[in-house]
Amino acid sequence: MKRLALIALGALAAGCGPRYGKRVPNELVAKLPYEARIDLLESENDLGVAIDQRDEAENEVLRTRNSIRRARDRKTAAEREVGEAKDQVSRDVARLAVGESEARLEYLRAKQEENIAMQERDDLALECAWSTYELAKLNAARKAKVAGAEKLELKEFEAQPKNCQTDVVARQLLATERAKRSAKAKSEWETKRSALSEKTFGARASPYVE
Repeated sequence: MKRLALIALGALAAGCGPRYGKRVPNELVAKLPYEARIDLLESENDLGVAIDQRDEAENEVLRTRNSIRRARDRKTAAEREVGEAKDQVSRDVARLAVGESEARLEYLRAKQEENIAMQERDDLALECAWSTYELAKLNAARKAKVAGAEKLELKEFEAQPKNCQTDVVARQLLATERAKRSAKAKSEWETKRSALSEKTFGARASPYVE
């Protein structure tokens, strides 16, 4: 079942024109003997892991997008509380709530930038896994002396995963930089959240990002 899913995704990826898109023709793979296909299991498993990781990165972007929407609503409600406060104490608490909600929103926006950088890295890492898988298929075909395999340029297939991994490192550097900004924004939010919590004896400012 998983193998069928990988084949289907491979066809889709080829149609989208990935940067590292050299593929071994399906007709060559179909001619591989059973013992040669065993050599593909490791790269198939690595490909499955890369797919799962990319999917989780995409899910995290969606989760944070929803959190940002809720944080905006929270900020609007806090701003409304300032105008509706009946006394100075309530007004002070409402202003602290506005500051906390603004810091929360800034953190979530920074976190989303980090998430997007991670997703872009994982998208590229998936391409790397595909290129490694294609190299494994070509090596298996050449080892089994499948007719037509000798016409494919081995050096080009070998270059794909190497060049792709170099690009992944560059994407990781960007993700790391955005993670630092996210961590700084989170620290600032936590400071304001603690101030609001202390002012309300723990009744406000949940420790969880909603």
